[in-house]
Amino acid sequence: MSTVIAGGGIGGLTTALSLHAAGVGGVRVLEAVPEIRPLGVGLNILPNAVRELAELDLLDELLAVSLPTGSLGFHNRHGQLIWREPRGMAAGYRWPQLSIHRGRLQAVLADAVRRRLGPDVIVTDARVEGFTPREDGGVDVRVHHPAAGRHSEVAADALIGADGIHSKVRACLYPDEGPPPWNGLVVWRGTTMAPPFLDGRSMIIAGDDRRRAVVYPMSAADEPGGPVLMNWAVARTADAETVFEEADWNRAVAPETFLHHFADLDFDWLDVPALIRTAREAYVYPMVDRDPLPRWTHGPVTLLGDAAHAMYPMGSNGATQSIVDARVLARELACRESPAAALASYEAERLPVLTGIQASARRRGPEVVIDLAHERAPGGFGDVAGIFGDGELESISAEFARLGGFDPETVNTRPSLAAATGAGGAR
Repeated sequence: MSTVIAGGGIGGLTTALSLHAAGVGGVRVLEAVPEIRPLGVGLNILPNAVRELAELDLLDELLAVSLPTGSLGFHNRHGQLIWREPRGMAAGYRWPQLSIHRGRLQAVLADAVRRRLGPDVIVTDARVEGFTPREDGGVDVRVHHPAAGRHSEVAADALIGADGIHSKVRACLYPDEGPPPWNGLVVWRGTTMAPPFLDGRSMIIAGDDRRRAVVYPMSAADEPGGPVLMNWAVARTADAETVFEEADWNRAVAPETFLHHFADLDFDWLDVPALIRTAREAYVYPMVDRDPLPRWTHGPVTLLGDAAHAMYPMGSNGATQSIVDARVLARELACRESPAAALASYEAERLPVLTGIQASARRRGPEVVIDLAHERAPGGFGDVAGIFGDGELESISAEFARLGGFDPETVNTRPSLAAATGAGGAR
């Protein structure tokens, strides 16, 4: 069987590795950029996805370039703690939660693909522009090579659209959809070398109903008290005159152009303005997502990751769910009799779950506790128990984990998503 994967990001590379692990050959990853470089900022990989990367024998490499997250704390705009919960192994998972620079994660995955599948499996300067289904059930994929100034065509039994929120494969399936909808929030993200805060393994989200800051370390200090690589993201409601022509994640911006919006988020345990002021890099983009689709799969073509279910960054589910998508898809392609049947089965398992997570993200996911705290006590509180009912905070957190199937019991006890050894199918 031959499989073309459009997109060499987290989901596409994990799909390639998972297909190889399942014994499915004929994989080719087509990446639009001329060279895969360590771009982006930080992200969190939840234990349900770390389990999948561990089963791909990548955990040791990832631990060397990341930091296991110990806790997640929600704070109001005064820095007061609303709710803190353990994360990863501290929460009872058998696998950690990892805070990692996106570029480092992509590099680990890309290096593994080249080692295991061959140096030519990832083809750069190869943008999928369209496709034509064939009568035999396969698909002819049209490819543009911008830097080389040419076009080509690739025949495949299956095409996986893992080409992100601006997916060309999705646009071909849904040509009238238009650009990703914007919710009116602007996000600035960056990285800074800074001293660790709290216990050095804490992720925090602080703010109110209009502004928010997310901060977490992605590395340990080389020496006690030394600086660590810190990820930060700040968001606020856009001014009326703010216009974005497109959602470009790599649009650089000078920190002084937005620092004043967050100047008062200076707590005795964390100075958010100082992180912004001393940033190594900073980017701005509108907070956008995609509306849920009625179907991802059309015969030999399907969608994966952000191409299928781009969502607001609430709950660390973007890259996490792309990894889980990849594992389920590879299992089905290894076990089903035809690619079309495999892609349909993958969709049947994943689409309902992701539709629910997308809807929850639009309601701010577990971050809704910050909105509730501001609504009930905008000036702060003496005791958080006075503004939340008994068990209310715990139930909000548990419900979000249950919705996505990434509560500790489910992650620890469910069967592996890897294809069974010796399984026959669409190979």
